[in-house]
Amino acid sequence: MSIHSHPVPGTRFLRGPLLHCLAEPDKNTDATEYFNDALLHIKDGYIVACGDYQSLKQSYDDHQLAYLEHHPDKLMIPGFIDCHVHYPQTEMIAAHGTQLLDWLNTYTFPVEAQFADIEKSRDVAEVFLQELLRNGTTTALVFCTVHSESVEGFFQVAQARKLRMIAGKVLMDRHAPPEVLDTAETGYQQSQQLINKWHGVDRLQYAVTPRFAPTSSSEQLRLAGQLLADNPGVYLHTHLSENYDEIAWVKELFPAADSYLDVYDQAGLLGRRSVFAHGIHLCDDQCQRLADTDSAIAHCPTSNLFIGSGLFPLKKLQKHGINIGMGTDVGGGTSFSMLQTLSEAYKIQQLQQVNLSPEQAFYMATLGGAKALDLNDKIGNFAPGKEADFLLIDLHATPLLKFRNQFCKDWREALFVLQTLADDRVVAETNILGCPQG
Repeated sequence: MSIHSHPVPGTRFLRGPLLHCLAEPDKNTDATEYFNDALLHIKDGYIVACGDYQSLKQSYDDHQLAYLEHHPDKLMIPGFIDCHVHYPQTEMIAAHGTQLLDWLNTYTFPVEAQFADIEKSRDVAEVFLQELLRNGTTTALVFCTVHSESVEGFFQVAQARKLRMIAGKVLMDRHAPPEVLDTAETGYQQSQQLINKWHGVDRLQYAVTPRFAPTSSSEQLRLAGQLLADNPGVYLHTHLSENYDEIAWVKELFPAADSYLDVYDQAGLLGRRSVFAHGIHLCDDQCQRLADTDSAIAHCPTSNLFIGSGLFPLKKLQKHGINIGMGTDVGGGTSFSMLQTLSEAYKIQQLQQVNLSPEQAFYMATLGGAKALDLNDKIGNFAPGKEADFLLIDLHATPLLKFRNQFCKDWREALFVLQTLADDRVVAETNILGCPQG
């Protein structure tokens, strides 16, 4: 029965296998909840109930369950959360042959210069958001460009799709071509205008977005901190300690700072809604300061490998209690698929003699990402009252997956196989506020 013929508009009942996290698996042995046969009740875009089918069905009458959607061969999971990605770089994904600083000058800045055109911005945003949804990503923290038009175009397309997205205008007033620069003052003014127009509208939120310390003057970073102080609830989104040459450059440019992180700290940029991409090369003092301020790190494994930046020290950051989410970091990252991103995350830890469990990886891509974005009261699992952004995953989507899954002993092994072998083809359905997306 089609969901559109349900007698109560906006209501869905789904039955089938279901997996989600209730807490962080590495800290709690009961953190991951799996039902081989679950009932999921959605009303008006929100989760009403989730649990074992045989137990939960007693709460409903036969008339309601007559419209049940039964998916015995699909796994219901929360939508993936991408904590760091650049939508303007969609057209330059898989750019060959450079490391970070050369990569920016050779590929990134020439492409981003085109986004003063709002039609260009909307067109690329359409492609970008369709790719996210096709790969099962339902929320993302997104870099735009220095141009206000890039933010306008992105938010317009995201709003039309009713997506929960966070984005912001890049702040960059030095060390880049003129066509991708602003000034400290214009960056502040334009960001404030965009915050006034878009932050908190529908499911959209704003992120103050200095690209990284080398491309912002001390005055621009100070005004970024002023934006955070003037607008409680907005985000801070930037890069941190990705590459050794970058770190050396920061030290040269900011000799009075104790560390790369201290540059941001002095400007008032650390806090609960501050997300720093990468964080590969951090000392213990920087890790502790991130933890003390409840700041978050976005781990971006495919870009760390592709651009040759280094191996993410997961256990070190976990030891300090830092919130960690996952980022695809397109276009330095090489896939929109969070599953392929988790596959590379596992390999990075293997190279450091660390065994990343499938539950912990899944957590960082769902509830952990929600926590890193301070959205764990709204998304990340199937807890009643949360927004119903979720996926139906086909564990038999490819011949190899279908063959391999015959030999899985339990859901945990099946999850690891999914994270290792799967890609966008396994996403049978992406739901936003309970509605399947085309």
